[in-house]
Amino acid sequence: MLRGFLNARSPLRILERGLHGGLGRGNLGLVLAGHGVGKTPFLVGVALDGLLRGDQVLHVALDSSVAHTRAHYDTLFDDLAQATRLEDEAVVRGEALRLLSIRAWPRARFGVEKLREALRVAEETGARPGLLIVEGFEVAAASGAELDGLAALAQELPAELWLSAALPGEQAALPEDIAPGRFAVILALEPGHSAVALRALKDHDSPGAGKLRVSLDPRTLLLKRS
Repeated sequence: MLRGFLNARSPLRILERGLHGGLGRGNLGLVLAGHGVGKTPFLVGVALDGLLRGDQVLHVALDSSVAHTRAHYDTLFDDLAQATRLEDEAVVRGEALRLLSIRAWPRARFGVEKLREALRVAEETGARPGLLIVEGFEVAAASGAELDGLAALAQELPAELWLSAALPGEQAALPEDIAPGRFAVILALEPGHSAVALRALKDHDSPGAGKLRVSLDPRTLLLKRS
């Protein structure tokens, strides 16, 4: 498959249609799931889609390492290339992953100003991201000021900014200690027998949130049409 067809036929296009255009630049998104259900593969899949479309991506990994995070991208790209029989795989890989920047910090040292500084450095090299992923940020424990600061960053760039949070169990429901108001989109991952379903708990201002026609393949951890 050619790269152009890969972008056009990506399950992310279905997800975007189901979410009235997707998250959209300038907005905060949140993905919820139990431990080990697939938050990281989902976020890396979203980031890979952006990279393959030519977007700069900044992935911030808290309490993890650059090498560990990069390994997720390499593995998922390999699986995607094999599943789609991607042509010119080595060239496409090089062009896409050159647009990726990974920063790793201890969770205790992370803050909005730390992220601002990373963005200033990125902009000095001409790598202004259109997509930010902050993995490991404790959303439930964050103050309103911290979330407002992240929302302001997303609007200033403008960029899509995705956060993730762990659910205490497998119930796809918004925990009481997470206020939905600051997020444009909130997704939950629901494990099933043959796939991990995606459910929209919040879809901008639409009242019709619910199951989406996209899921995670539990074998490859790639997004697929449901």
